[in-house]
Amino acid sequence: MSGPTLVAGIGNVFLGDDGFGVETVRALSAHPLPDGVEVVDFGVRGVHLAYQLLDGYDTLVLVDAAARGGAPGTLYLIEPDGAAPVEPGGAALDGHHMSPDTVLALLGTLCAGTGSTPPRRTLVVGCEPATTEEGIGLSGPVAAAVPQAVRMLLDLLRPQSPEDEDDRPCRELRSTP
Repeated sequence: MSGPTLVAGIGNVFLGDDGFGVETVRALSAHPLPDGVEVVDFGVRGVHLAYQLLDGYDTLVLVDAAARGGAPGTLYLIEPDGAAPVEPGGAALDGHHMSPDTVLALLGTLCAGTGSTPPRRTLVVGCEPATTEEGIGLSGPVAAAVPQAVRMLLDLLRPQSPEDEDDRPCRELRSTP
């Protein structure tokens, strides 16, 4: 990736596997990262994430639990194709219940009001949860996926030539443990 990059761990550590993003960015933080990469545990603070993005990042990588119907612990790399842009003005400001879509909608509103530019590229590294019921700690399959997610992120963050990035098609990749 080129340009400033924000890797954002999101999720609620009090809801079991919803804490995947938080645990993954904690583990990622122990590794040396390329210049221009910032890793932040946002947890459930979606409003803070939206405001942080006003600082001008080229790429946003969200790390979160992602229920998509796979086996628990399945990792997903999702690169939205941009066919359905998030419309500014539609964000509900509830700091404790902001989904990534709501954060991006709020960001659109904030950028429109401040003249800032949203990230050029957004990726999601997600993990299929086993449970998101009340409780602290990840289930076995999701905990086992954390080191694999860290490897996936390190591969994504490795510097590449600009031609490699621009020519890559939008896609969704599934990787099962």
